[in-house]
Amino acid sequence: MLPVDLLFSRTFSEDPYTTYAELRAAGPVHPIDFPPGATAFLVVDHEHGRAALTDPRLSKDSAHSTVPVNAELFFGGTMLAMDPPDHTRMRGLVAKAFTTRRVERLRPRVQEIADGLLDGIAARGEPDLIEEFAVPLPIQVICELLGVPASDRARFREWTAVLTVPALSAEARARRREAARAFNGYLVAAIAERRARPEDDLISGLLAARDGDAALTEDEMLGSIALLLIAGHETTVNLIGNGVLALLRAPDQLELLRGKPELLPSAVEELLRYDGPVERASQRIALEDMEIAGTPIPEGAWVHVALGAADRDPAVFDDPERLDVTRAPKGHVAFGHGLHFCLGAPLARLEGQIAIGALLDRFADLALAVPATELRHHRTGSIVRGLVSLPVRV
Repeated sequence: MLPVDLLFSRTFSEDPYTTYAELRAAGPVHPIDFPPGATAFLVVDHEHGRAALTDPRLSKDSAHSTVPVNAELFFGGTMLAMDPPDHTRMRGLVAKAFTTRRVERLRPRVQEIADGLLDGIAARGEPDLIEEFAVPLPIQVICELLGVPASDRARFREWTAVLTVPALSAEARARRREAARAFNGYLVAAIAERRARPEDDLISGLLAARDGDAALTEDEMLGSIALLLIAGHETTVNLIGNGVLALLRAPDQLELLRGKPELLPSAVEELLRYDGPVERASQRIALEDMEIAGTPIPEGAWVHVALGAADRDPAVFDDPERLDVTRAPKGHVAFGHGLHFCLGAPLARLEGQIAIGALLDRFADLALAVPATELRHHRTGSIVRGLVSLPVRV
């Protein structure tokens, strides 16, 4: 059985892909002691991982777990923890407001935000791209999407800084609870304001979303907005950070992309496949005795799909350990697959394309300011993996 320490060790955090390759070679499914005390399995190949993401016998509802789920719930329920028909109803309503058209309308503003941040970076010479670019960009974009006034955005950044990092100590958990209460209170007031005076923003769109007589409850709206802020923010930060580092470590690919910016859409898909921001899909729980790749999975067992392992499966992707910005990888699962495919994927893709494109266009001499071996990754609940910092010379 794989030990729980595997998912949290420093060696694995810095390079999970070597371990994933070894596990894939040994078989597609492995028992793992995570969470401790649960019967659980890790799926590491593309075929069975992708199938597990759509298997109706695997539930996202933690009520089916045979062990306690240690999670502090600060907001209303989110789609991440729902099965049909509740998930179908809620996702359909949110999708009516969070449309591709609404996201695409943000493109000029996202470009302005990226350019403004790069103006500040140009004046400093050796910035930390995580702190000064990858973190503030999605916060500002989310604020634009929600219609948050400029005067309130500093508070949004403070709340996000607390809510999107692991709370490992009692003091950190207390800070997280306080930030969640403040954020929750702000959103309740914003929803009331939009209910009285609708605007052209996502909050107003969520209020207006209808499917017959069905509408989102306020609790569901709070959960959906919280999910956008927390999951959407961290995903984009790590897409930018991991993506830029991958390009800096493959200078031939960086120069190819700089010379052919029309490759940006395919390049972002390849960066998502190569070192995506979400390493493991959130757990699923078996509703009945079943098998995955011949491995018995008993009712109540947890099933984890290693997205990062699936996206480097040589059975699906040629030479998967090599970054190739011309690859346009079809079938990657960086944003999941099936009913729980990331609803915010179009926004993350847009931000990734604009951020990386603007960075390469602005700084011809972009380079790491420290040896790559000195860089460190953080992990959030073994699910999300991204850089702590990315010092560069511009």
